[in-house]
Amino acid sequence: MRITLVTHYYPAHRGGIELVAAELAKRLAAAHGAEISWHASDCDPAPAIPGVACVPAASCNAVERRLGLPYPLWSPRALRQVARAARAADAVHLHDCLYLPNLAAYSAARRAGRPVLVTQHVGMIPYRSAALRGLLSVAYRQLARRVLESAAQAVFVSESVRRYFESFVRFKSPPLLVANGVDISIFRPADEGKRRALRAELGVAPETPLLLFVGRFVEKKGLPVLRQLAARLAHARWLFAGWGALDPERWQLPNVGVMRNRSGAALAALYQAADLLVLPSTGEGFPLVVQEAMACGTPALVGADTAAGCPDAAGVLLWEDTAGEDVAARWERRIRTLLQPGRPLSAMRPQVACYAAASWSWDACARRYAELFQRCTAR
Repeated sequence: MRITLVTHYYPAHRGGIELVAAELAKRLAAAHGAEISWHASDCDPAPAIPGVACVPAASCNAVERRLGLPYPLWSPRALRQVARAARAADAVHLHDCLYLPNLAAYSAARRAGRPVLVTQHVGMIPYRSAALRGLLSVAYRQLARRVLESAAQAVFVSESVRRYFESFVRFKSPPLLVANGVDISIFRPADEGKRRALRAELGVAPETPLLLFVGRFVEKKGLPVLRQLAARLAHARWLFAGWGALDPERWQLPNVGVMRNRSGAALAALYQAADLLVLPSTGEGFPLVVQEAMACGTPALVGADTAAGCPDAAGVLLWEDTAGEDVAARWERRIRTLLQPGRPLSAMRPQVACYAAASWSWDACARRYAELFQRCTAR
């Protein structure tokens, strides 16, 4: 089967969507014989994946650099190229539906009668700016609705995101929930001896709480709240692994450290060393970093809408509301409770790791997608 895959970036950009796309493409090519043509922006190097032909698109990434919004703009030639690839494929796979190249590929596939499978990762993002919120709402109800309604299959990685779109989209086929996987050969628990060694390498004493954030340094990830928390919880060591405009290094707080360009085993070491992943993000479904942390046995404290994205994890996933007034105060009280003597977070680690290992598998995820592509093309 020839599949044209379209994302806004390649995995070197270190965003969750493109990392998910890479894992699926690798397994669909290796285990299911798919021939994949992957089109994404050329602002990052393309990966080398057997069976996957990467086609970097000439693009401008000024919107993300200036505004923190990951929306690359492709050249007209690149848009024509992805449209040709969509017409020539047996099926088209789009990750999210509002990016300009995704819309170009969708339009070309629809005119050529090619089935389109859309994986929708995020829903409504409650930006502080009323203008941005309004623009996103209109885009979802005008553009995204058309793509999702005519797609051969819509797949959601989060229950909360599926519910949001079900409120105004009339799907051609019932929308499906397919959880992302985790590479448990990399993201796995460490025993206490290794955890102590990892913490020592990071300069963290055994009795010092180690709180971790992983992701882009942007508003929707909760960086304004995290800045307040780092200042209020000065007795804890905070590590921020990521990149972006709201760089925690600028806070000049003595208990804050920033780690850059961490991935794979190097990122897993941070999860294993940490006592708690803190992610007060909004409007992004169920982030891959939560799954990776939990696969390492590290409890995660997330926003209420993020927790709603995976209701089955209610027994092992910690959450706090990110809406209303005094968000930082509520999160501070919750974290202080979790860090009280008696080590409740340490007691959670085995249960958290067991849930992740039993629930999230990339191989199972890829098998489900292979079935969906076969069904779409058979129609």
